[in-house]
Amino acid sequence: MPHRPFIVAAVMASMAMVAIEATIVSTVMPQIAADLGGLNLYSWVFASFLLAQTAMTVVFGKLADLYGRKPVMLAGIAIFLAGSVLAGFAWSMTAMIVFRLVQGVGAAAIQPLALTIVADYYPAAERGKVQGYLASVWALSAVLGPMVGGLLIRDLSWSWIFWINIPIGIAAAAGFIRYLRDEVRHEPPALDVPGAALFTVAIAALMFALTESANAPAWQTWACLGLCGVATVLFVLHERRAADPMISFALWSRRPIAAANASTLLAGMALIGLTTFLPMYSQGVLRQTPVAAGLTLTMIMLGWPLGATVAARTFVRIGLRRMMVGGGAFVPTGAALLVLLTPESSPLTAGLGSLIMGFGMGTSSVSCMILIQEVVAADQRGSATASNVFARNLGSTLGAALFGAVLNYGLAHAGGIGPVTSDQLKELLDAPAAAGGVGEAIRGVLQHSLHLTFLAVLAVSLLMVALAALVPATATRFGRPAAQNLPH
Repeated sequence: MPHRPFIVAAVMASMAMVAIEATIVSTVMPQIAADLGGLNLYSWVFASFLLAQTAMTVVFGKLADLYGRKPVMLAGIAIFLAGSVLAGFAWSMTAMIVFRLVQGVGAAAIQPLALTIVADYYPAAERGKVQGYLASVWALSAVLGPMVGGLLIRDLSWSWIFWINIPIGIAAAAGFIRYLRDEVRHEPPALDVPGAALFTVAIAALMFALTESANAPAWQTWACLGLCGVATVLFVLHERRAADPMISFALWSRRPIAAANASTLLAGMALIGLTTFLPMYSQGVLRQTPVAAGLTLTMIMLGWPLGATVAARTFVRIGLRRMMVGGGAFVPTGAALLVLLTPESSPLTAGLGSLIMGFGMGTSSVSCMILIQEVVAADQRGSATASNVFARNLGSTLGAALFGAVLNYGLAHAGGIGPVTSDQLKELLDAPAAAGGVGEAIRGVLQHSLHLTFLAVLAVSLLMVALAALVPATATRFGRPAAQNLPH
């Protein structure tokens, strides 16, 4: 099909908006908070985006199966651009949070639909290469985002970090309008609105409880968990009676999809454990500058597209299951290097662990995505793809809560000097080369706490590989009607 390169270009442009927004906002948020005030709401600028994106991903995947890829993708781009324009005009931190939530809704449509469109236009043997290109978009955005954000803050106002999405989004939308074609649907689709609403409420309540558990009162956290439980029960009861349910339990419970999504969820947990705590270890324990600490983490952005490229070139020969297990084994291998870190370790060891984990993430993510897209029919591909994206996003949130709890446990049960406070940690991280009795004691407590955290990351990584091994071997036989032959 001669138009496929233009469609891939539009997909990459749409994903670039989401990818660069994930890194550029964190760079300039201190300036935004200083201008708008409301520093106590700082974390919600990020949490609102993630909450909306995770809660709505599955909904948009289903909509794409019902109404077609093109209208849902264009709607997602329009919502994301609307949120970007409004965020640039935000007059308070509360308004910024609301507009970031709008951006998150748009991202919930863009991310799974981009992967689904690639699956529609490329057979499995070619799809891995294209997904390697998409992985490079995230890697490049991670490198350019902070730099672009710094330049915009220096020469223009912070509003432009949101407004730079406008030309990119318009170009992506123009590409989809011109070249993307949908199959004609002769029967009017029926959207399960109650199911979508109940699912969104359940996930939003769970996300709120997880992201705010450390700051919100205990009763508020338990109230959110209770709301999540009630909405989940009502959702399950409704979906069992719905003629065309929002989520097909028969689809989600099939062994290949369940195993791949469970493995992806744990991969998301391991990823957040690396990205959150490795810079802290490099800066607070290894006494590196913030730039050097950032470089150790940047190595994952080199390993990820490299792993995705290797998977794209080899999975047809060796099979997706072997690629998921063998490639995924690099994740616990890299995590083991982090466990072995000591205060005398070189930052090169930390960077090597990050590189190896990134390579494993790249191979496993591409393999899981292709597997899930291949074992379902075309009219379920949007829902199946969205389920995998949802699993990774939810895993990131669960990982942040789990590993944060492990770190806090280590800091609270420090021997000799008593619990370490956040102010003491901030002082240590602001002056990583500082010495002194109390400072060294805090450094020792931080090292022990992060060692426990990396042990938890290693355990999660090993479980991720074990779940990938549960994928049946028949799931990787290309050229056969796998969607009909796979065990349920």
